[in-house]
Amino acid sequence: MAKVKYYYDSDTLSYKKIKSKISDILKKISLALVSAIMFMVLGYVVFTQFFDSPKEKELKRELEFVKLNEQLHSKKIVQLEKILQDIQDRDNNIYRLYFEVSPISNEQRKAGFGGVNRYKALEGFDNSEMIIDVTKNMDILSKQLYIQSKSLDEIVKLAENKEKLLAAIPAIQPVKNQDLTRMASGYGWRTDPFTKANKKHWGMDFTAPKGTPVYASGDGVIERADQNAAGYGKHIRIDHGFGYISLYAHLSNYNVKKGQKVKRGDLIGFVGNTGRSQAPHLHYEIFKNGARINPINFYYGNLSPEEFAAMQKAAEIQGQSLD
Repeated sequence: MAKVKYYYDSDTLSYKKIKSKISDILKKISLALVSAIMFMVLGYVVFTQFFDSPKEKELKRELEFVKLNEQLHSKKIVQLEKILQDIQDRDNNIYRLYFEVSPISNEQRKAGFGGVNRYKALEGFDNSEMIIDVTKNMDILSKQLYIQSKSLDEIVKLAENKEKLLAAIPAIQPVKNQDLTRMASGYGWRTDPFTKANKKHWGMDFTAPKGTPVYASGDGVIERADQNAAGYGKHIRIDHGFGYISLYAHLSNYNVKKGQKVKRGDLIGFVGNTGRSQAPHLHYEIFKNGARINPINFYYGNLSPEEFAAMQKAAEIQGQSLD
């Protein structure tokens, strides 16, 4: 129930009711509405100034999450770059050096990121700079990892080849020391036993009794086991790969046949006196890329330093060869 208001009339000495005009009432209502609206607007302004809407809160959380991920990714990229740099250093300074392969330059590792702007699609956003920076670093890191992966694949192949090469190189004496009578003649100019002329002796002669075992000096495939080469008599040729071939001449018999695979130290034949030979012995030669080379440099596999020195001294004596 609305309150009734009175005023004191001094003429009549009595209280009379205050009658409100319609216009006054409307004014009051309008003033109240305006005040209420202003209060609401002011309240909204103050609220939005100091408090976020649910949508704004969600967007801020997402932005904070993006920034946090960017920081974490940046740290991980730095860690991966350090690890990759260590691998690259090892690759250039140890692995490639060991296998005698040219190192990969920094220009090669980091090339391919100039010219076209490949990040244009990421421009125009609030956090474009941050996103582009992380994306670019990831791309650079990915390419370097790809190059390093290819390099390590190459190193693996080189290692496999190196292992095969070390097994294939003719690296042992084909006749055991305990089976030798003596080392009769070395590589170089010697007196021919038949013509007595000074003639180049292309191998080494090992004197031993007929039937003495002869061993393969390296892994390979029997290329020949016949007596169809002039002067060599019954002889064997082993293709070791990598340009190496070893030859064993004047044999009395074979223990292998053409096309057979052999390992270093396998028994391949026996000392004899066939062909152009003056006495039972093994004539031994090594070819590299078709050219004869001195076999004395290839006995590191089964001779001690003292034995090698004695053999080298005997090989240097310029006497008469046996073939």
